[in-house]
Amino acid sequence: MAAGTIFFWTGVLSALSYLVAVKMSDRFGLLNTMVFTHMPSSLLLIAIPFMPTLGWAVSLLCARAALSQMDVPTRSSYVMAIVPPAERPAAASITSVPRSLAAAISPVISGYLLSLSSFGWPLLAAGLSKIIYDIMLYLKFRNIRPPEERPGELAQIA
Repeated sequence: MAAGTIFFWTGVLSALSYLVAVKMSDRFGLLNTMVFTHMPSSLLLIAIPFMPTLGWAVSLLCARAALSQMDVPTRSSYVMAIVPPAERPAAASITSVPRSLAAAISPVISGYLLSLSSFGWPLLAAGLSKIIYDIMLYLKFRNIRPPEERPGELAQIA
C-alpha cells in the first residue's frame, strides 16, 4: 500500500511537471529547460541512498519526480523545431529508442549492482550517467536554437 501511494504521487508530480515545463521553456528556452531541470533531478537521485530515513528518501524521490520529466516535452519540441519536416519521424525514433532500450536494460544492471551490495549503487550510476548526458547535450547544442527562440525570426515563422 505504501509503495503504491509513493508511486501515485511521483506519477502525479511527473505529470504536472510537463505543464510546468511549457512555462519554463517559454521563459528560459527549450534546451535550458531540458538541461537545467534534469541535472538537479539527477543530483536528487544521487542523494537518495544517503538519506538517513525513508521519509527523507521519499521526499527526495517526490522532488525528483517534479523535475525529472520536464525534459521530455521540451526535448520533443526542440528536436521537431531544429530538424527539417521530412526528417522528423526518423529524429523522433532516434531520440526515443535509446531511452526505451535503457529502460529495458537498466533493471538487469540494477539487479546485478544490488546483488553485490545493498547500497544504492544503481541510483548513483543512473544519476551520474544522466548528469554526463546533460552536460554533453548542453555543450553540443547550446548554439543551436529553434526558430522561435531566435530574435527576429518569430515574425517570419507566423
